Formats: sequence, C-alpha cells, structure tokens
Amino acid sequence: MHMTDLIEKKKRGGELSDEEIRFIIRGYTAGEIPDYQMSALMMAILFRGMTVPETTALTLAMAHSGDMVDLSALGPHTADKHSTGGVGDKTSLVLCPMVAACGGKMAKMSGRGLGHTGGTIDKLEAFPGFSTAMSPERFLEIADTVGFVIAGQTANLAPADKKMYALRDVTATVNSIPLIVSSIMSKKLASGARTIVLDVKTGSGAFMETEEDAFTLAREMVNVGRQAGRNMAAVVTDMDQPLGFAVGNALEVKEAIAVLRGEDVPDLRELCLVLGSQILTRSGISPDEETARAALERSIGSGAALRKLADMVEAQGGDPAAVYDPSRLPAAPVRRTVRAPRDGYITAMEARAVGLVSMHLGGGRATKEDVIDLSVGVVLAAKAGACLRAGDPLAEIHAASETAAAEAEKELLACYTFGDEMPVRPPFIRGVVS
Repeated sequence: MHMTDLIEKKKRGGELSDEEIRFIIRGYTAGEIPDYQMSALMMAILFRGMTVPETTALTLAMAHSGDMVDLSALGPHTADKHSTGGVGDKTSLVLCPMVAACGGKMAKMSGRGLGHTGGTIDKLEAFPGFSTAMSPERFLEIADTVGFVIAGQTANLAPADKKMYALRDVTATVNSIPLIVSSIMSKKLASGARTIVLDVKTGSGAFMETEEDAFTLAREMVNVGRQAGRNMAAVVTDMDQPLGFAVGNALEVKEAIAVLRGEDVPDLRELCLVLGSQILTRSGISPDEETARAALERSIGSGAALRKLADMVEAQGGDPAAVYDPSRLPAAPVRRTVRAPRDGYITAMEARAVGLVSMHLGGGRATKEDVIDLSVGVVLAAKAGACLRAGDPLAEIHAASETAAAEAEKELLACYTFGDEMPVRPPFIRGVVS
C-alpha cells in the first residue's frame, strides 16, 4: 500500500477502505507519512468529501491512535457533552452539576480558549487553587464520588487529531465536514462516555455560520457516533449573539453560578435544560424528556446542582466558598458603563466581534502561549430585540485600566446595529438531531 496511490484514489473521488484509512492514520501518527502527503490527502477530502462509512472509519482510526479511556467502572450512565464553540458559552459549568445531581456521571476532558471563544479550563481556573491536572485514577474517583469531573486533555488522547488539526490550520483545509466530524468525534469516542450530546452552534459567532451547514455537521456527527455504538443527539442552537450576558472567564463563572442559584438567564438556562434532557433520556436515567426536564429543574430549585459544583471545585483543589460567594473570584479594577448611542431597537449583534472585545481586553489568547487575565470581559445589559433610549445602559466593560476600557467601548459599540423596528429573531433552539 502506497500513500501516493491513496491520494490519487481520493483525488479521483474514490472511496477509501477501512484498511486503507487505518494505514494512513497509523503511518501519519508514527511519522512515517510526511506532512506534505497528508496535506494533499486532506485537500482531496475537502474537494471530494467522504461517505459516512469513510468518515466513521477515519474517526475510529483517529480515536484509536492513542489512549482509549475506560469509564465502565462508573456504570451505565456515563455522558459527555461537546460544543462547537461560541461566545459566552459557559454551558458545561451549569449542565454538568445539573446532570450529576440527577444521577448522571460526566467525566469531561476540555481545552483552553484560543481566539474569540473561551475555554472551559480557563474559566474554571478563576476558582483559586483549581487544578485540571490529575492522575487517571483520581479522574475516575472524582467522577464517581461527585458525579462529574472536568480535566485537561491528556497528551495521548487522539494524537492523530492533534497532528492533523495543526496541519489543517495552515493548509486551508479546516472547513471540511468529514475532517471536522472526525476531529471532534475521535476525541469524544476516545474519552469513553456511552452517551454523547452535541451543541452545534450556528450564526455569526459560530464556526458553522449557516443553519444548513450546522444541521449537516450535526447529522454527520450523530451518524458516526451511532455507528460507533454510542447514544447520540445533537442540538443546533443560535450563536448570532453571545450566550447569556457575560463574556470573559470569571464573569462567565459568576453567571453560571447565578443560573444554578435560580436566577433568570433565559437562553443559557434553556440550553442547559434541553441538553440535559437529552443526556438523561439517552443514557436511560429518565424515561422521557418531560420527566428529565422536571428533574433538572428540581436540581436547581433544591440547590443540589449548586452543591455539586462546590463539591467538584473542592475535589479539584479549588476554593468551594467562591461558589457561594462569587466576590471571591477575580475582579477587574476598572468598570465602565457603555450606553446606547440612540433611541431604537437593537436589530443585530456581532457575536464574534463581542468575543474579540473580551480577547483584546486580555481575556483571550491570540497564541497558545499568551497569558490571559481571568478578571476582564464584558457583561451585556441588552441584546438583540431590546428597545432602548439614548443613554440607557448597553453593557459594562471590566478592564485592567481606563485606557483599555475606553478602547473596548469603541469596539463594543461597533458590535451593535440599531433600527426603528423590532427585529424578527429566529428561535434560539433551531432543532434536535437524534
């Protein structure tokens, strides 16, 4: 078997066999197939696509290129959730405690943020002393005793994906559905959960800007997961504007805590209830979505979900008192209120641009080596559809200096579009693929 023959086969639209795909992934992971040949293959995949069996074989080969986490000791109700990324997305901080309070076991491996989107690991490190580094034994112990754990990805989890992802970024092959599916699902399959629920974002702040592309991606990932024997569902949700009101690491943690306390952050709460209902029903904990939703709502009302968050923070070395007193979390020294420049409705927001405001304040990374400021960011006072008068609060900027706050104000105002008529907003939950 020769790599040049396989590149030629895919270039001409042929279907690669399981054996050929395993040969490619084994060879590339071992360093026997050079980057330039893998780049050529991925470009052929970008133009020619892959069948569902091909994508499934690619995903499984990438998953098995490194460690496969065994969660069988946690019982039959293990679950994982993945978001395709967005601005203000602190869903895991709300969802995982809710599911754990209902009897689920969520052993999650998450990453850090890069660019305009935040990373769950960065947000959790707003808790003083919190650590995501632990032994595999401790990882399973926390998942079992608390009901959920969130750790950094191990170095040998889907190593083929790490190499391919870095190569896609510099060869203009990022926007390929089969390569996106295999990248996401190889890590999810290697992480070991029996039930996997996906939050696929669509809109101006999402990787999949059109609803059609988002549903295509959702269906492909669900199909691959089912072929691999997992319980699957995907929820397609809006990312034309930030999720919730807070954008920035410690600010998002505070908002997640607020939701677990029962405060009303409508889109964030609803998303967690929908995703949680899918997890509880797909994993067999609840008989139907109505029962699942009621259980999740009770976990908030009783305070059980908030206690689960505190238990997890303590188990991972953090200060659990900060869960009950968020003033102990990092806070920026400068706060600046941004006010509406005119009367009218907010007709649109640029979610990606709002994320960049937080990044430029120091709350995100341009490169993996950048050190971030956990305290800075933006808390929105109004989102699309709101009717304001000139001078009404639009947002509050949390910054390290007055100079940074003034610059952020200019950027943030450019993220909003105003008009005289109430905009027609699409539904926040676009649909469920199962």
